[in-house]
Amino acid sequence: GALMAAGLGLAARAGRPALAVATGLAATVWAYDLRLKHTPAGPAAMAAARGLDLLLGATATGAAGRTTGPGAGPEPAARGSVLGALPAAGLLGAHTYAVTAVSRHEAHGGSTTAPLAALAAVTALGAAALHTRRERGGAPGTARGTTAQTRRERRGAPDAAPRMRSGRGGDRSRPRPAHRPPAPLAATAPGLLRTALTGSYVRTAAVPLLHAALNPSPPLTQRAVGGGIRAMIPLQAALAARTGAVGTALAVMGLVPIARNLARKVSPT
Repeated sequence: GALMAAGLGLAARAGRPALAVATGLAATVWAYDLRLKHTPAGPAAMAAARGLDLLLGATATGAAGRTTGPGAGPEPAARGSVLGALPAAGLLGAHTYAVTAVSRHEAHGGSTTAPLAALAAVTALGAAALHTRRERGGAPGTARGTTAQTRRERRGAPDAAPRMRSGRGGDRSRPRPAHRPPAPLAATAPGLLRTALTGSYVRTAAVPLLHAALNPSPPLTQRAVGGGIRAMIPLQAALAARTGAVGTALAVMGLVPIARNLARKVSPT
């Protein structure tokens, strides 16, 4: 209770949108622990908690990290950050739902349907994580909008006119040929990293799920649940790389060896 109160207080300092999301998250956690954990609504409640957890970060940092234009306050900025984070929250929530559905059988085993459904979900989520959403007016993985020069060129402003070159025979206009240099390696690095991280996510989650589907014994089912929990790390790293945040993605992946070592001492399930 004290930690929840502290979390709500910190969320309130980030603004009313963050407090609203934090309140919903706290209510979802309490509902799961006290009522919904052992009911058919348990996986949905856990998935909602994971999604709200991601959205809380978006609302708390949206006002400080996004500019919405002159006269725009922090609440519209946070609202825009939430809308931009909804796809990632949906992917994380779907993964959580699939893993939680498998965990309902980890004590007794015997279910082949749940691991197979989770395996299909992981495959679909991996394909979705590879998809880059193109921002309006910008390239994939870039901030919304274009540069001032590009906007002037699209409107046909004088900046887009051919440059005048002077020579000995007088002034003459010669339009420059439309030539675009190939994309540098730095521009393709986020895509390559996203592919590698997505592959790590699929491998971490899918392999134990396949084993549990072939032999739905309690040990293999528990191993599949543990793999699904650890797979959240490369999944969130891939989602960060999808936006071009290479440093953040690498920092998140740095948690993999820590999680692996901790799992040897305390079972993640």
